[in-house]
Amino acid sequence: MTTPRRTPSELRDHALRIWRAGVAGVAPARLLAEWVQLDGDWLLVGDEQFALADLGRIAVVGGGKAGAAMAVALEATLGRAALVQTDLTGVMSVPADCLAPTQCIELVAGRPAGVNEPRAEGVAAVQRMLQLATSLGPRDLCLCLLSGGGSALLPAPIAGFSLADKIELTRLLSAAGATIEQLNAVRRELSAIKGGGLARACTAGRLISLIISDVPGDDLATIASGPTVPRVPTPQAAIDALHELRVADEPVVRRALTILQDAAARRESVRPSVGRVDNFLIGNNAVAVDAAGVEAERLGYSHAMVSAQAPEGPAEEVARKLAGMAADMRATPGPDCLISGGEPTVKLAPPELRGRGGRNQQLCLAALDAMRDWQGIALVSGGTDGEDGPTDAAGALVDEQIAAEAKRLQLDSRDYLARSDAYSFFEQVGGLIKTGPTNTNVCDLRVITVSQHEG
Repeated sequence: MTTPRRTPSELRDHALRIWRAGVAGVAPARLLAEWVQLDGDWLLVGDEQFALADLGRIAVVGGGKAGAAMAVALEATLGRAALVQTDLTGVMSVPADCLAPTQCIELVAGRPAGVNEPRAEGVAAVQRMLQLATSLGPRDLCLCLLSGGGSALLPAPIAGFSLADKIELTRLLSAAGATIEQLNAVRRELSAIKGGGLARACTAGRLISLIISDVPGDDLATIASGPTVPRVPTPQAAIDALHELRVADEPVVRRALTILQDAAARRESVRPSVGRVDNFLIGNNAVAVDAAGVEAERLGYSHAMVSAQAPEGPAEEVARKLAGMAADMRATPGPDCLISGGEPTVKLAPPELRGRGGRNQQLCLAALDAMRDWQGIALVSGGTDGEDGPTDAAGALVDEQIAAEAKRLQLDSRDYLARSDAYSFFEQVGGLIKTGPTNTNVCDLRVITVSQHEG
């Protein structure tokens, strides 16, 4: 028995619709509504209950690509009456293109749109967050709203390491192919807020973090570099990461190593928080994959799903694997849709050769290069945040129409891959996916749809 034959246009349209449904499934308003509710005079946060009459201040801090939407959703959940009844205040750091009107929670543009690097505005916002957190008392509740992108939006360099140093170091590590785990291992040891810094500073009776994960495996200490996860400092892990990436000879790395080695020699122990700290994971890649699966079923597909559980490795390797799976699905009765999540790495070409692109565009281009026959197959790969590298695209798509256009234009996919210039390739063939900011972030989402050969 085979599945219905679908046209190339149907395969493309369905793959895009399934992908968009996955992104919609992790919309902050939907996630917050499941975790924060107002029941009369009681505030419910997960399984926790707070009588509004017993609460002092409710302070909201945090940041990330979903931060603005989370803040808006929180205020909407509380409603006007609760906002008047409670002393709600807050400050959050979000991308400039995600700013939204709020009543009590101030949203600060911690970085410009499309620039995934820390800025002085983010440093100033974090200083205000720490001041607010240290002003709270035992009757106060501090809510921390965290999401992907928080590491760049919550910069607080420690003494002896400047913001310029941090930017240079992050660029260097990213260009060397650092994983998110390696990046965060270094960043949290060089920050006053990351690695449990906010939890140590907060003097509220309760600190609750509501977290949307952009990290495969959902390690809470890694998401936004874990500002509310109490931990023992591990400078040696950062030292090891720098040596593994073979960048220890760079001047900025030598400065970082000096600070880290001094910290390792002191062997600091974890400092306890003043109040109780709880961290709740409210959304992740698996939620997006599940939501995409629901749409796939609605469209009549038999689908298989794999969510992000661990780092995937180079985008080119992931692409070859996906291309092989797509070819097998086309030739063999069984599932005709594969939905997967992850976050592959990309080692960038040297600056003098480098073009434009992102890991999803690189993955799609590598998949196109790995498989020449795209008849009956469509692949969509995009960042759930609507961003893919320093470009205005969320990702890209490949199908037989894209493959035919690339052949007509005589484009050399391997040349574009070697120059990290997938954006320029897909711009010419019409394969870019542009959504604008989605106000969420749970890694990447990929959808393959196939029309199986009759057997």
